[in-house]
Amino acid sequence: MIVDCAVYREGHRAEGVGDLSDALADARAVGGFVWIGLYEPTEDEFDLVTAEFGLHPLAVEDALNAHQRPKLEVYDDSLFLVLKPAVYEPDSDAVSTDEVMVFVGDAFVVTVRHGTGSPLGVVRHRLEQEPELLGKGPTAVLYALADATVDHYVDVAAELQTDLEELEAEVFSPDGGSRYSASRIYTFKRQIMEFRRATGPLAPPLSRLAGTAPFGVAVPFVHDKARPFFRDVSDHLTRVNESVEGLDRLVSDILSAHLAQTSVRQNDDMRKISAYAAMAAVPTMIAGIYGMNFDHMPELHWLWSYPAVIAVMAVLEVLLLRMFKRRGWL
Repeated sequence: MIVDCAVYREGHRAEGVGDLSDALADARAVGGFVWIGLYEPTEDEFDLVTAEFGLHPLAVEDALNAHQRPKLEVYDDSLFLVLKPAVYEPDSDAVSTDEVMVFVGDAFVVTVRHGTGSPLGVVRHRLEQEPELLGKGPTAVLYALADATVDHYVDVAAELQTDLEELEAEVFSPDGGSRYSASRIYTFKRQIMEFRRATGPLAPPLSRLAGTAPFGVAVPFVHDKARPFFRDVSDHLTRVNESVEGLDRLVSDILSAHLAQTSVRQNDDMRKISAYAAMAAVPTMIAGIYGMNFDHMPELHWLWSYPAVIAVMAVLEVLLLRMFKRRGWL
């Protein structure tokens, strides 16, 4: 359940952390904080953490059940932030999202991770290499997690942009794309929607942490000096959301263009079929008139009438073919 548990003092990791029940007391005793990382804990496993840190039951319920939207909740003894890190899977060109719940108090940080795509050990290791930043306390951890999440968003948005360019080139190729293009476009739009569910709802929480309008009230357990850092993360997220909006509009336009191309090709096919049917109708009509019980015909017993009728049909076919080609039907 507990992936890592450490006490940090002045930006450095303390050695020999004891039992979980003593970790918070040890952190407060040395003027630091404790950071506990958990991975998909069960209710019974999380009860100990809840009892030791006094976490709010509603936040605990959200952390255990997962499937939450990004949000920020303020309680008496802690903050509760939900992040949805996104991961781009190049093998399947798909976007998947995990969930990270962060509890922040005066001297503790508890992170609960659901999913395997975004391990938090990388963020912890990077912070431990920057003791000056880590010395800012739990606020530094909150900032680092939000910053890492949004940085991944930037990477995923860039990958989606590349996929969109490839899809656009396929749809507007000379052959008009394959018959599976519509399915690919729809699947891509679903990927954008999945990504949008992670990036869009995170904007208000970051704006609140940054203290920007209309969230000008300071958030407890977050230092005022950290606001510029959260404002920088919020700016990056804004660019990501604008990119996602642009991708969504472009893929909708591509789908409309693909359907229009398909309709035009179908109209061309129908014109060709109609032209060939008209060409077949002329000899059919003549054969219908002179094709029963004749002896030389027409006007009975004309010796050259049969080849003459064949010649007339050939001339009419050539005239129709030239007319249809001149009009672009064939």
